[in-house]
Amino acid sequence: MNSLGFDKPERDTRVVVAMSGGVDSSTVAALLHEQGYDVVGVTLQLYDYGAALAKKGACCAGQDIYDAKRVAEEKGFPHYVLNYEDKFRQSVVDDFVDSYLQGETPIPCVKCNQTVKFRDLLKVAKDLNADCMATGHYIQRVVNPETHRAELHRALDTGKDQSYFLFATTQKQLEFLRFPLGGWTKDITRQHAERLGLLVCDKPDSQDICFVPNGDYASVVKKIKPEAQRPGDIKHMDGRVLGRHDGVIGYTIGQRKGLGIGGGHNDSNDPFYVVKIDPVQNTVIVGPREALARDVVHLKDCNWLMDMPADTGADDPEKYRTQGIKLSVKLRSVMTPIAATFIPQSGGHAVLYLDAPQFGISPGQAAVCYADNRVLGGGWITRTESTALPIAA
Repeated sequence: MNSLGFDKPERDTRVVVAMSGGVDSSTVAALLHEQGYDVVGVTLQLYDYGAALAKKGACCAGQDIYDAKRVAEEKGFPHYVLNYEDKFRQSVVDDFVDSYLQGETPIPCVKCNQTVKFRDLLKVAKDLNADCMATGHYIQRVVNPETHRAELHRALDTGKDQSYFLFATTQKQLEFLRFPLGGWTKDITRQHAERLGLLVCDKPDSQDICFVPNGDYASVVKKIKPEAQRPGDIKHMDGRVLGRHDGVIGYTIGQRKGLGIGGGHNDSNDPFYVVKIDPVQNTVIVGPREALARDVVHLKDCNWLMDMPADTGADDPEKYRTQGIKLSVKLRSVMTPIAATFIPQSGGHAVLYLDAPQFGISPGQAAVCYADNRVLGGGWITRTESTALPIAA
């Protein structure tokens, strides 16, 4: 059995490596090639090449495509660039824009993994007769010795763990995927990159969403949908008009700074926060921090990497408490998982009851569920409540 889990020699095991041009995926490709695997590098061109050349430090940009090709050429394995601009625009960018117009806070990196990378690129890998596809993500794939099924586990380096962004990975995809860096820290990756003589060994990590220059989300939305910049009222929860905005796309749930209402404080000198965005009325609602507290989270389009119990129904509140699954959940990528009770529902929906209220939970974000370090799956947040009484999603 080789290191990728196949009962044959490395030279007879073909691995397609998704190469973004960064240090992580480049190291994966070079290491597997060093170990004797039949490596094929593939890089996706995801957006306008001319614009990409002007912006360094974002995955799948022009410079990064060049870096990926250089690594492959120096190490001597084949490398292909696939133009996925149309797929990326349709599956990721358009969804990103539509989500903002609906008053949500989208996560395009999850959509990218869910569509162009782990759906479309994975199909290409199979067309190339690959045994598996490897990426530079920091997450662990563990085969359960009892069930012989692959599981997703959080990375050893919790500071680099990318499990939140990979919750939508299906079981079928997981059987084909490999994540060689999941048991390493970033320092170890860079040490191997230096040992292997990779030109990207000192390349900084990408911080921005690849198609969003300088983190300015609103400018991207306005460029694609100019009508999104529609002025409206900023209102207090009690109905008072406190100011005006230039478009709801400039606001997110939980936002405190830059509200456009002067000092942005109430009579007690406590700051206001965005507590609701109403795209239909074109209104931003603000209030005190305590108004953000929510302990019920409704989900849609759930993906699970575990055997799901049947729908427990919404008619009996006590049944929810007794038959729910105890687990932990992340509602944002950077938070520590918190305790919750999970209730499955029909049609890919679910409800989460948090043991303690959380602040600033936004529709459009993901709720990712864990059992210790194992990723159980998750779904997209549609709405939240501040009551413990269950309501069907």
